[in-house]
Amino acid sequence: QREFTQKKTFTSWINSILAKHTPPSVISDLYTDIQQGHLLLDLLEVLSGQHLPREKGFNTFQCRSNIENALTFLKSRSLKLVNIHVADIIEGKPSIVLGLIWTIIFHFHIEELARTLACTYNQPSLDCSSAVDSSAKASRPAKKSAKIKERWKMSATKALLLWAKEQCSLQGSINVTDFKSSWRSGLAFLAIIQTLRPGLVDLEKAKARSNKENLKEAFRIAELELNIPRLLEPEDVDIMNPDEKSIMTYVAQFLQYSKNLPESEEDMQEKVREALGWLTTQEKKFSKLLIDTENETYYQKCKEMMSFMETFNQEKNRFLPVLSSKRSEAELSEGQQQMRKEWDKVISQINEWKVKLDQMLPSPLDSIEAWLQEVERLQAQDLPDLQDPFKAMLVFRDIIVIFKGLMDCFDSHLDTLQSFKNEDENNMPLVLPEKLEEMKRRLFSNIRFTNSSTFLEYHYGLCSAVANEVMLKLNIWNMKYGTKESVESLLENW
Repeated sequence: QREFTQKKTFTSWINSILAKHTPPSVISDLYTDIQQGHLLLDLLEVLSGQHLPREKGFNTFQCRSNIENALTFLKSRSLKLVNIHVADIIEGKPSIVLGLIWTIIFHFHIEELARTLACTYNQPSLDCSSAVDSSAKASRPAKKSAKIKERWKMSATKALLLWAKEQCSLQGSINVTDFKSSWRSGLAFLAIIQTLRPGLVDLEKAKARSNKENLKEAFRIAELELNIPRLLEPEDVDIMNPDEKSIMTYVAQFLQYSKNLPESEEDMQEKVREALGWLTTQEKKFSKLLIDTENETYYQKCKEMMSFMETFNQEKNRFLPVLSSKRSEAELSEGQQQMRKEWDKVISQINEWKVKLDQMLPSPLDSIEAWLQEVERLQAQDLPDLQDPFKAMLVFRDIIVIFKGLMDCFDSHLDTLQSFKNEDENNMPLVLPEKLEEMKRRLFSNIRFTNSSTFLEYHYGLCSAVANEVMLKLNIWNMKYGTKESVESLLENW
């Protein structure tokens, strides 16, 4: 299934690029059409803007020469071609061909786009729910270029994910945590479309539709209104474990679209002024809400907050294009810098109040909420740097102990939540039903069925195996191999 999806997605992506070649060309069957080398060179010429040497004929020698020219060019761009050989491409081996095309897509499509986000995610974020990328992996100097490339690859994936999360967060509580199951419902695709082109999507209606209907609608709108090639079908995504690479390839096209949106400076300044005025009004409304509800019950505080957020999110749609501008701090006008500060201020105030409301939950819901947040915080943590398996083992072991300790409370919290009587002595509700449903959903979907403990133990075992193998190698390599640097390089390459 994964191989079939990748072949289909990559073929569609390649054809969208080859359409720009002079003359245009097209791939019918990826595994056979790539064997001659001509279409591979056509693809690289469009992506790089360079003219590459090639043999004009189609005999075995000429085909081999064309493929060699393509691989040589990729190596000149410092791309790592692991186990990708000319003979395997000529034979059309599926795993090798797909691996080669993914390397090209990631370098020329995803990395290039993600680089434009690097400066943005070192600035205050407009995301009202997720933190900025504080990872220094991409900027920290490394001794070896291979390490830098690998770290940037992780950073590029993360930058694209952060961008997608930010677009979705502007449309309310649509959570994106990966390039797999987060996209299954179709809501994330629709949310990004709504952010990029407000008015094309009705997200409230979408929440009542099936996954396949939402995916079909998202792909249709993206193709017709945004001119984004349809790389996926609903059945490719609405499965238990969708293909990560195919979804990343498709999502990157939305980022490309956002970069190409025309923008008049005069219009932008006017929109910034309007957005600033709106943000000032929201801040005043929110301050008034806090004063007016100071002596109200918890239930009433939440009800008023919910009403405020509904209006806030509806009105926000009008300002999404200017609020989600991807310019770096240096490129922002004075008005845009002020708008960004005001946005961060308003979102910070809202989030602080949400935290306080969670702390005000009636007992025992307050302790369950605190437990939920702690488990979710652990789940959201990045994996330790697997470059050092010895250190990673220690980190994994500590996390597993903490996680298992927390999960010991799962059953009791579940029983408490399910048996909670939501009314006071006057038969009035204590908590909004929506809040109870949200807590149950987090307990079941995000915690019970994610198998985080198994996931952590797998990585602990992986690190342990790698560490043992490294020690074994070190014990075997007891003869002299030259300088200390050459031995370190040998071990690192291994």
